[in-house]
Amino acid sequence: MSSKRAQNESGDTDRKKKKKSSSNSSVGTVELCGAVEEEEVKGAVKEAWSNSTQLSKGDLELDCHPFPHCIIKNFLSSQTFVENLQRELLELNFNEKSNDLYKFKQSDDLKKRKEPHIAAIRAALFGRFRSWLGDVLGVELEPTVDISCAKYEYTDVLLCHDDELEGRRAAFILYLVPPWQSSDGGTLDLYSTDSNFQPESVVKSLVPSWNTLVLFEVSPVSFHQVSEVLSQDKCRLSLSGWFHGPSLERPPRFKEPSILKHPHLPRDETVLFEWINPLYLDISYQEKIQTEFEDSSEIQLKDFLKEEKFREVSEALRQTGMRWMKRGPPNKRCYESAFLDSLPECVNACWELLRSEAFFLLLSNFTGLRLHYLCPADEEDEEEEAKDNKEEVAGTSAESSSPSKAGADNEGKKLSTPVCCGEVRRWSHGSYTLLHDAEAAQAEYALDLILPFGCTDWETEFGGFMCYVANEEDEELLTVYPEDNSLALVYRDKETLKFVKHVNHKCCHVDTSTCREFYDFSFVYYE
Repeated sequence: MSSKRAQNESGDTDRKKKKKSSSNSSVGTVELCGAVEEEEVKGAVKEAWSNSTQLSKGDLELDCHPFPHCIIKNFLSSQTFVENLQRELLELNFNEKSNDLYKFKQSDDLKKRKEPHIAAIRAALFGRFRSWLGDVLGVELEPTVDISCAKYEYTDVLLCHDDELEGRRAAFILYLVPPWQSSDGGTLDLYSTDSNFQPESVVKSLVPSWNTLVLFEVSPVSFHQVSEVLSQDKCRLSLSGWFHGPSLERPPRFKEPSILKHPHLPRDETVLFEWINPLYLDISYQEKIQTEFEDSSEIQLKDFLKEEKFREVSEALRQTGMRWMKRGPPNKRCYESAFLDSLPECVNACWELLRSEAFFLLLSNFTGLRLHYLCPADEEDEEEEAKDNKEEVAGTSAESSSPSKAGADNEGKKLSTPVCCGEVRRWSHGSYTLLHDAEAAQAEYALDLILPFGCTDWETEFGGFMCYVANEEDEELLTVYPEDNSLALVYRDKETLKFVKHVNHKCCHVDTSTCREFYDFSFVYYE
């Protein structure tokens, strides 16, 4: 790519320089629309924003539901300027951005770009318009320049978030798009919130339109998303950024109730012989699995269930009699979880298999983790236990007057019982899970189990795969792709988090309105 650029530059450099310099001299000061320039309108907007009331003045519209936001059409007066701005932006270098929250292309920081129209709009936004917005909000906005350009194309998305970051006071988006309809996706969706300041559902969708600026105050309830772009031939180009200033006061963050964990169900090894591929019940093969698992902390066991059992559960999961609950809130997750009392008989039997005492012991044999009292302790555990015993003896002689304390400690150790939690999940277009602060705070050492069903024709590009990442780092440690009847086991520490990548529109059949979906049993086991 760099060599091509060098060849092209050799013949056209002078012409380009002349074009840029003439363009630069003709830009001058950017003229904003009348709604922003008129003092009377500014006063009306300030009053309406302060009182949380609606306002419509020419090209400017203010609405306070579900949170205050302002839409200004024909934001820039000169159409020629807007077209030249769009051209300059499209010539920028864009970088692919993809993680749990988003997938799109973003330009480098525009803070110091010297292209004439980019420089002019930057000066207008963070000069006169910043002053106007500061007057409207009644705060002193800082001169900090925070602006970039984004391109959203087919299946690109930015999922539910509130934009809150220290210093951000107001967000803005200037759209430079072709004629756009809601069916093209890429709408700016605004969420309502519950009494705990958690997002509930989309209550308003703003369709992008040419030369329209949208702005809103960043707050504990400013949850929004850019819905997935569904058009295969349109580019959603926009300039966006933040005006910095004193943040609004934030209430304490809501803590979700802890997930209930359960000890194993009393089932003997008969259930294993009934359900599991005999290969995995062979002791010598289990030793090989454990060796591999201890090396990498993860393994996938293909054809795990007996073929007839796998087929029976696969068919049962598609039954219309099952009831599903949508799991949220959308700033953390969006998928369906089965009501356990609606599970068909064979699905419930598979559920009980994964919770059975015999299966806990089998997992111990696969992983070396102490998920059952019959699991032999490894050398490290034995050394730690011996060390604890020595300390207990020393403690007893030093504190012989308080035997009840030592007894209580021993009792606590004896009562430590392996537990698990799990669910049956359905993944379809729009499903995902996100990383979030609460998950990081509650992270524990744990063994994850995933057993997928119904993903024969599932492609990697559809999403729906599990990613493991290091906490507070972009480093991706492991990706687990859904594969029929392939049991995935992953041991994670307190610094490892996970998310399921957004399931995008590519999972939908081209010739029909139906979309592919798959299911999985998801369990987490704790020593």
